[in-house]
Amino acid sequence: MAEYDYDLFVIGAGSGGTRASRVAAAHGARVAVAEEYRVGGTCVIRGCVPKKLLVYGAHFAEDLKDARRFGWQVPSECEFSWQTLRDNVLSEVDRLNTAYTTTLQSHKVEIIPQRAVVTGPHSVRLADGTEKTADKILIAVGAHPAVPTCPGHEHGITSNEAFHLDAIPKRVLIAGAGYIANEFAGVFHQFGAHVTLINRSKEILRGYDLTIRDRLLQISMMKGIEFRFDATFEGIEKLDDGCLKVSMSNHEPIIVDLVMFATGRLPNTHGLGLETAGVELDDHGAIKVDADNRSTCDSIYAVGDVTNRVQLTPVAIREGQAFADTVFGGKRTRVDYDCIPAAVFSHPPMAGVGLTEAQAKQTLGSVRVYTSDFRPMKNVLAGREERALYKMVCDGDTDRVVGLHMIGPDVPEIIQAAAVAVKAGLTKAQFDSTIALHPTMAEELVLMR
Repeated sequence: MAEYDYDLFVIGAGSGGTRASRVAAAHGARVAVAEEYRVGGTCVIRGCVPKKLLVYGAHFAEDLKDARRFGWQVPSECEFSWQTLRDNVLSEVDRLNTAYTTTLQSHKVEIIPQRAVVTGPHSVRLADGTEKTADKILIAVGAHPAVPTCPGHEHGITSNEAFHLDAIPKRVLIAGAGYIANEFAGVFHQFGAHVTLINRSKEILRGYDLTIRDRLLQISMMKGIEFRFDATFEGIEKLDDGCLKVSMSNHEPIIVDLVMFATGRLPNTHGLGLETAGVELDDHGAIKVDADNRSTCDSIYAVGDVTNRVQLTPVAIREGQAFADTVFGGKRTRVDYDCIPAAVFSHPPMAGVGLTEAQAKQTLGSVRVYTSDFRPMKNVLAGREERALYKMVCDGDTDRVVGLHMIGPDVPEIIQAAAVAVKAGLTKAQFDSTIALHPTMAEELVLMR
């Protein structure tokens, strides 16, 4: 067997790469991980973690108003400091970056703070020109925001830069209609900006249950968020006063203070040297892998968003764990991609697991759908008309619950536990036989008729 510098060289220290590195090292492998930005990856540094903290901050806008109905003497005008929230969030990101770094170091993983590119089946080159060799190479470099190539696109930002803004703009245009677009639409709106969301099609959150996303659209419009559909970017012009004039198809131009692109994410494979090892990419630039995360080069593997299978942090972590256990732990492990729960931290949040109603009708012979459309108790006393909506999709022949989809307060917290039941294949009758926990919103799951 050839002697290599490492048993495993990981490129990318995000969620998947750090898990794979730590577990492989725990199995006794000599591991190095190269990261050109910060240990922790998109989720921890400029993704779901800081985003969720901004969402928490945004909720106080309505909570403070609601508090008056619950007897709290809250001033009619509450001052909000974006700089305080921004800096506290960034401080938490720093803490997590340190924690991830410490965890890797405690497992004797060598961290190399440089960009690494593949130069062959068992070799990589660092930014300083150093060559390193490894028996196995794992690509876990993630993805980056896609930016439309319209004239003036350089005047826009992506979610990466949103966490570092000097101030909240008065007028924000968000391009896209996926989870990032709708989450930041809610955040900016609650912080006092007028938000316009534009999308190339007539749909938001494609892939989620239609009834639930229609409810989010209805609530968002009621709150004052503006939507422009069938709108394709034609150009962004920076005016003399610093404002941005955005031209789009099928609609009049709009003048805003900030344009944010949330138009999907692309795998970070460009310039990575994968062709030197015969690693094949798909049409989107993602690394092709098999069920064991192996690429078309036997010694090179890939996990996480760079494979474009399911772009979710917990999936990347599972893939990293499965890779390390299979290759270095002697325990073949594969990720089960069925019934993955997902949430949109919009305002209010959405969550779902399993088949949507449309998917169930396409794949099952008979489908029964149950819903609960109600006003949460807190909203009632607060005088808010906003309603929650829960939907249960069942196989009409077996009574098995094949999908749960929800919008309303705290539904991401509820769906995590409910996903266990869907994954286990429980039936509607078994849900019904469970006594409700009253008064809660979650009790609606066992009361649907």
